[in-house]
Amino acid sequence: MTLDEALALDAADPLRACRARFALPPGMIYLDGNSLGPLPADAATRIAETITAEWGGDLIASWNKHDWIGAPQRIGARIAPLIGAAPDEVLVSDSTSVNLFKLLAAALAARPGRSTVLSERGNFPTDLYIAQGLAALVPGVRMVTVGADEINAALDDDTAVLMLTEVDHRSGARHDMVRLTAAAHAAGALALWDLSHSAGAIAVDLDAAGADLAVGCGYKYLNGGPGAPAFLFVAEALQPALASPLPGWFGHADPFAFEPVYRPAEGISRFQSGTPSIIAMAALEAGLATFDEIAIEAVEAKSRSLSQAFIGQVEQRCPELTLASPRDPAARGSHVVFAHRQGYPLMHALIERGVIGDFRAPDLVRFGFAPLYNGFADVWRAVDVLADLLDSRAYDQPRFARRSRVT
Repeated sequence: MTLDEALALDAADPLRACRARFALPPGMIYLDGNSLGPLPADAATRIAETITAEWGGDLIASWNKHDWIGAPQRIGARIAPLIGAAPDEVLVSDSTSVNLFKLLAAALAARPGRSTVLSERGNFPTDLYIAQGLAALVPGVRMVTVGADEINAALDDDTAVLMLTEVDHRSGARHDMVRLTAAAHAAGALALWDLSHSAGAIAVDLDAAGADLAVGCGYKYLNGGPGAPAFLFVAEALQPALASPLPGWFGHADPFAFEPVYRPAEGISRFQSGTPSIIAMAALEAGLATFDEIAIEAVEAKSRSLSQAFIGQVEQRCPELTLASPRDPAARGSHVVFAHRQGYPLMHALIERGVIGDFRAPDLVRFGFAPLYNGFADVWRAVDVLADLLDSRAYDQPRFARRSRVT
């Protein structure tokens, strides 16, 4: 692929106008949206309106006048089509970790006589920490981890919940949600999916897969800003049977009755706990607006094209790098990982040259493709910089030496 060919692909791209929905720094090639999405162009205005007109002008009346009270459900309904869920199956609330704790505890309680949370050994560490913490709190509960190819064999009549991240945070490898959910159900277990590296980049269909539970963050591909509120999904059929272990007043059937005994709200609302962060919710809502009138299937199609083009260019021009992601685009999420023995200084040299990716120990350089704003010319230019750094060995400088903290 030449630069002219890349520019022609961008000109024919049906998503090309979406780039204007973001306030991207000039000259930067941002390939780290899998860790933090960029600022949506309308976010500052939306946040300022929330602060000045709503909080400043209408004060407490804004809970009703501006529907602050309904933000968790309203914004959850905007996420629903991106993850193949019904509007009343998704709630924006808390952080991914807190939501994971709530749903794991609820799943264990819904499977009496079973005590195992099963997960993959290479799952995102925080997910494992949350499950380990829950096991330490609840007598009899145990956390079991196995290799990715051992999951089916490990499912048994003591498994209460299978907890997996759909897209691996390091390699980008994508689990077969349909197959593994069915395997969990065949063993009598519930299936809980972390969509943090999926939602907004690839087409997810929780309902079609028969998934029971899911969580995900708002700050990666959903562009909700650093520390954005997270979301949770509970299949409609399961909602009446599950109880939140953190029954706060916002999850009460009548929050303003201030009753001394908890009564859970109907449906997904029972998984709320405390008062939502309205300013953060406004930022997430602006992030989700970048997906307006966009089919998630078109997003995934472009993701595959971009990542395939990147792999092809890197392997042609940068033979020192070794692909560490699945080669089959159907088996990947929207980030691509290569190994290089000097991965840390190489990534920091790329960042200095305006190509923003990230590094994962011990030797992995990771590049995330966000189809709403990344294009084929970004791919060509990023590989051009990468090839120049490798040819010149300009990354081999003391200032790029690895320190105690990594990107």
